[in-house]
Amino acid sequence: MTKQIHLAAHFPGVNNTTVWSDPESGSQIDFASFRHLAETAERGTFDFFFLAEGLRLREVKGRIHDLDVVGRPESLTVLSALASVTTHLGLAATVNSTFNEPYELAKRLATLDHLSGGRAAWNVVTSWDAFTGENFRRGGYLDKSDRYVRAQEALRVVRKLWDSWSSELVLDQDGGVFAREGAGAFTDEGAHFDIRGRFGLPPSPQGHPVVIQAGDSDQGRDFAAEGADVIFSRHGSFEAGQAFYKDVKARLPQYGRSEDSLKIMPAVTVVVADNDREAADKAQYIREQQVSGPTAIVLAELLWGRDLSSYDPDGPLPTEDPVVGSAVTQGRVGYNDPGPIVAEWRAQAEAHGWSLRQTVINQQNRQTFIGSASTVAAAMNRHVQEDAADGFVLVPHLTPGGLDDFVDQVVPLLRDRGVLRTKYTGTTLRHHLGLNA
Repeated sequence: MTKQIHLAAHFPGVNNTTVWSDPESGSQIDFASFRHLAETAERGTFDFFFLAEGLRLREVKGRIHDLDVVGRPESLTVLSALASVTTHLGLAATVNSTFNEPYELAKRLATLDHLSGGRAAWNVVTSWDAFTGENFRRGGYLDKSDRYVRAQEALRVVRKLWDSWSSELVLDQDGGVFAREGAGAFTDEGAHFDIRGRFGLPPSPQGHPVVIQAGDSDQGRDFAAEGADVIFSRHGSFEAGQAFYKDVKARLPQYGRSEDSLKIMPAVTVVVADNDREAADKAQYIREQQVSGPTAIVLAELLWGRDLSSYDPDGPLPTEDPVVGSAVTQGRVGYNDPGPIVAEWRAQAEAHGWSLRQTVINQQNRQTFIGSASTVAAAMNRHVQEDAADGFVLVPHLTPGGLDDFVDQVVPLLRDRGVLRTKYTGTTLRHHLGLNA
């Protein structure tokens, strides 16, 4: 049976992949930018529109990195506004489980689901570092090993709140209309939360907002297999994607779940041109814009854990060994075991004659589809049909028009193949994703 391809649109930012210097680069704050990308995604019958969110601006040796987003609006507020200008597109927000309480998480996400008619999704993320925690009352109290423990408990409690309300109303003897006794009541006591009260919203249109999770560690994969509806992945090859897909799907039965209950959607970039050669040249130009000399040094410092400002980005790789647990770069996810990665970088640089900057460009490139529209459509379809993914989260390098070419040129070819819907057939995000309510 031919599998359908699931697509999502990521509004770029909070990283170095957005090309600010391009003349077509637009605002990261103006609502018109969010609206344009969302409307483009809906025109392409995408499943959902996704907003990432960082809790603190990243710093490199005490200075804010020049390619990080400054002043990015809060995700749920933006998505609530987008709910009024879209009709079918799912609306997914990254909301941190470490620095938010279950009641407020449940209510804010259920509110979006009500406002959008059943199109809300929650990307569950965690934070453990004291640097990010300084923006919050709790500071860096949470040990790294506990971040998934709290996230699992938060997700369990949020779902308990969503399930606490009965939609049934009853007429009492005096003619008043009331919810059934106990509606919305909850109590929960755990390692991180001890709460009791009454939830303030009835069930939302799709029952529960869709839950998304991004994590490649063994613990993260189990977290997704136990409770997520969608998992992001990030792999640089078709074979790596197949291995991840097989591993995560194999974990589902132990939690009583079917293979179709969790969709695997890696983040990818797409570069489309009239022919494959032009697309390759265009992709190389984009990567060179994304990874300038100073950016290459910053990204290498994240891996090495050392101040590398004395190195020439167009020269050879550093000769020193990496330092584990360094705070040279703060606000970015570091490497638990950088040694093997450094060894791989050195091997590839020697084999290809790459400079430090060229190595960063080639080794940090996420799964990318490059070519003519027909080449891209064929490659994406192969990944889905041969179980390397269930779909893709597209991350454009430009805001807000970065998906225009894909929707105009590739989407029609996917529809011709019968692997992408030509129109929406349901109203909720769960329906788009083929998930049970």
